[in-house]
Amino acid sequence: MKRSGPFLFILATLMIDAIGVGIVFPIMPDLMDRVGAGSTAEGAFWGGVMMSAYAAAMFLFGPIVGSLSDAFGRRPILIAALVTLAIDYVIMALAQTYWVLLVGRVIAGMAGATYITATAYISDIARPEERGAAFGMIGAAFGIGFVFGPALGGVASGWHITAPFWIAAALSALNVLFGILILPESLKPENRRPFGRRDLNPFGSIARAFAIPGLAIPLLCIFVFEFANMVYPTLWAFWGREVFGWDGFIIGLTLSAYGILIAIVQAGLLPQLTKRLGDYRTLIIATIAGVIGLVGFGFSTAVWAVAVVLPIAALSDMAPPLMTAFAANRVGEDQQGLVQGVIASLSSIAAVAAPLALTGVFERFVNEQGVYFPGAPFLVAALLIVAIVPLITRLNPRRSAKPQTGAPLG
Repeated sequence: MKRSGPFLFILATLMIDAIGVGIVFPIMPDLMDRVGAGSTAEGAFWGGVMMSAYAAAMFLFGPIVGSLSDAFGRRPILIAALVTLAIDYVIMALAQTYWVLLVGRVIAGMAGATYITATAYISDIARPEERGAAFGMIGAAFGIGFVFGPALGGVASGWHITAPFWIAAALSALNVLFGILILPESLKPENRRPFGRRDLNPFGSIARAFAIPGLAIPLLCIFVFEFANMVYPTLWAFWGREVFGWDGFIIGLTLSAYGILIAIVQAGLLPQLTKRLGDYRTLIIATIAGVIGLVGFGFSTAVWAVAVVLPIAALSDMAPPLMTAFAANRVGEDQQGLVQGVIASLSSIAAVAAPLALTGVFERFVNEQGVYFPGAPFLVAALLIVAIVPLITRLNPRRSAKPQTGAPLG
């Protein structure tokens, strides 16, 4: 890594951001009650609408934010995003109606530059062969944040229902201060590109990214893998309750265990595997682990089986950062923001579409009609990953084209 100080700052920023997101999970039912939800089911529905609104805003504005960072530099866009997140948490703390909460989530989605610009920043300062491991560290930072966030939120909610939001706002504001004082700019002026009207069109940005030679395959693989992996946040709680009768404490405990495993895999194992085996072979291992994990959960009927499969499933979380590295290595320095913004948009599409599709499969196989098989969504997700294996094999450096350096944007 060319600059370890900024890299550590970016990781700390993303970890605090993940804490800020996870810190509100324990209070979501109470929060929905506070703004007028009439029942748990109604609260869950409107909470889902908020998640979809955030993802939709990220989809629409992700490429725009990424392109802005390509034109004006990573530092000002990242700091602006942190300021917006701090404001968003204050809005949620003060909100008395659901619609104010929804506006706050949309604003946060619009500002999704925290992740987008951070990954572009790391692309700037990391050598191509280091990017897979570096993006894995991003996943580890998020994993750590999602472990500590809900725990902190549960404690803070005992003081007041809005206390977690104020803590998240304070953490984001502290990040702003650190960013202003510590973070240098990573994108050299000669590597920037103009921001034009076409950058305002997310669909056009996605189309231009797919048109860059060698970029379509890793982008498509990222989308399908993210779609398949949405089975975990979407259905884990419902599946655990249906199959094992888990309560909220056990569900939270298993999710925290998974977060710890992800942090260990991405911060400890991924750098070692990429160093010894290279990005491509490590990606193959992650893909195989992903299929085994999903099939294993699909057929699990005992808690011991879940405990055995959980570490295998965690290995699959090496795949997204490696695929992201393959995508980043196929474009020049002036397009890293565009690519990371498009990846964020594709992930947002998956976050909107996958819950609708996978919950439909779950409902079909747990109702009183037809075959009872609550693990069916996991098998559907496994089939999706199997379907892209031929594309993943085309990422083999021996088969793929040489990385692009400044490929035309069309």
